[in-house]
Amino acid sequence: MLDATDQKLLSALQKDAHLTAQQLGELLNLSASQAGRRRQRLEADGYIRSYEARLDPDRLGLSVQGFVQVHLESHGPEQSERFSRLVRMRPEITSAWTMTGEADYLLRVFCTDLAALNRLLHEILLPHPTVARVQSQIVMAQLKSDGPLPT
Repeated sequence: MLDATDQKLLSALQKDAHLTAQQLGELLNLSASQAGRRRQRLEADGYIRSYEARLDPDRLGLSVQGFVQVHLESHGPEQSERFSRLVRMRPEITSAWTMTGEADYLLRVFCTDLAALNRLLHEILLPHPTVARVQSQIVMAQLKSDGPLPT
């Protein structure tokens, strides 16, 4: 069970994962060692899964962000596993979800340009034997970046 101090610690780390135990202690009105132990406990208990750097896609030349809805030809464990393998192999697919509703999967993709997105759709996804059809949307502007989870 998380108490208010744990929630405040998690919120602070989502904003800046580089905070030291000393800085966390000052923020939480705890000693550095108490803040460090809380952080370690939250890591060990699985509340904190990892620490990552958020990169700027534009600086990396990834100027096209899109969402791709994928509809499978048929449904079964083998088809799902084959499609999952494809998704895991493609670096331009940065996240994927199984969905309720019309589409089976929703993919978030980053590509260098529209031609690269077109190749992903027409040379990789559509020819895959499990895929019946895809529908893509190109992001015009991102109003809110992937934010911290509510704590």
